[in-house]
Amino acid sequence: MTKILYIKSSPRGDASYSTRVADHAVAELRQAHPDAEIVERDLAREKPFHIDADYLKALGTPEGERGVEARMRVAHADALIDELLAADTVVISVAMINFAIPSTLKSWIDQVARAGRTFRYDEKGQQHGLVKGKRVILVQAHGGQYCNTPAQSTDFVTPYLQHMLGFMGMTDLEIVHVEGTIFGEEVAEKAVIAGIERARGHAAVRHAA
Repeated sequence: MTKILYIKSSPRGDASYSTRVADHAVAELRQAHPDAEIVERDLAREKPFHIDADYLKALGTPEGERGVEARMRVAHADALIDELLAADTVVISVAMINFAIPSTLKSWIDQVARAGRTFRYDEKGQQHGLVKGKRVILVQAHGGQYCNTPAQSTDFVTPYLQHMLGFMGMTDLEIVHVEGTIFGEEVAEKAVIAGIERARGHAAVRHAA
């Protein structure tokens, strides 16, 4: 059975441009795989915890010696990692906030990027991603115009996500940009419509192949 992990990160909920486009990508995947199991994480609602001293201490403490709170936090992060490892396709919707990703998405990444589970270092100190064989569709919404413009150097969303996903082994990455949403409702809606067509195309092409 095909398994799809859908990660939402915009604080704007269903009004989010990135979410609206990503929803269509997931719908296309569902149509291609009617029996697919879909796990959805709305990070803006769930508010995953940030990494702190207590969590790091919990990771370094043997399981049998952890307190109740420590066990709960590690178990939650373990569940997020298990979802990622189990997925065949990962869809991530992300809105650029102050040129970077939302803090909730950063928290999710911080919890799933764990040595021994999603990456490792060998005896020579070389890093290896362990999350292999995943297809990732990344939908990014930008208020301004960044692709192939002088402003591209200030887009810290794309290079960061490419690096971190690749660091964990996810190199089969397709990116759908939704740009110019700050320039009025009409421009934003045109960007969303174009993004939906690209997202559907990404989902459909692989199925046809």
